[in-house]
Amino acid sequence: MSMKELIEYWQKQKIITDKQVLEAFKKVKRENFIPKNLKDYAYLDKPLPIGFGQTISQPTTIAIMTQALELKPGMKVLEIGTGSGYQAAILACIVGNKREKGKAGKVISIEIIPELTEYAKENLKKEKITNTKVFHSDGSLGYKKEAPYDRIIVTAACPKIPKSLLKQLKNNGILVAPVGYPSQNMMKIKKDKTGKQTTTENLGEFIFVPLTGKYGWK
Repeated sequence: MSMKELIEYWQKQKIITDKQVLEAFKKVKRENFIPKNLKDYAYLDKPLPIGFGQTISQPTTIAIMTQALELKPGMKVLEIGTGSGYQAAILACIVGNKREKGKAGKVISIEIIPELTEYAKENLKKEKITNTKVFHSDGSLGYKKEAPYDRIIVTAACPKIPKSLLKQLKNNGILVAPVGYPSQNMMKIKKDKTGKQTTTENLGEFIFVPLTGKYGWK
């Protein structure tokens, strides 16, 4: 399967309707974010191993999560779980679009495995993504230095949504994260304009590797 065929499938089934998301998937080459020996499988709609017990999620899962964020150019996004950097690249393409706003947005991505932190940085360079910063840290704590964020995405299974992340989410912000084990419910959480209340939507059942760190699985 090619990315073109995948996109046509998403459109036909009305899985992905956000044109910005579709355009980002057209631009970013998934083969630049997987091990060389798996290049021939780059556009299979399935997760692939990237080493250290981690995976790059299947394209449809990434697309669903990205669409749920309701991204706009100029936004600042926090990603927890960089992996190989593919999700960060997709996000960066959307928020970095200068056509609709005066300034480009940026992505802050946190990875707890040092080797994958460096791997993601190398992959993002291949794609010439310049509006993303990748840090080696405990993602369950968020990243206070750049907070608050318009959007937060967690790409690992959480026991529950870490309060540290909710605190770093702006009012009117959106957080998307898989919650539970062994399978997860994909939760979309919206803060209201006062920041005092949130609404939660369940986007369906998925399977992710577990979140580690202080507020991850023990």
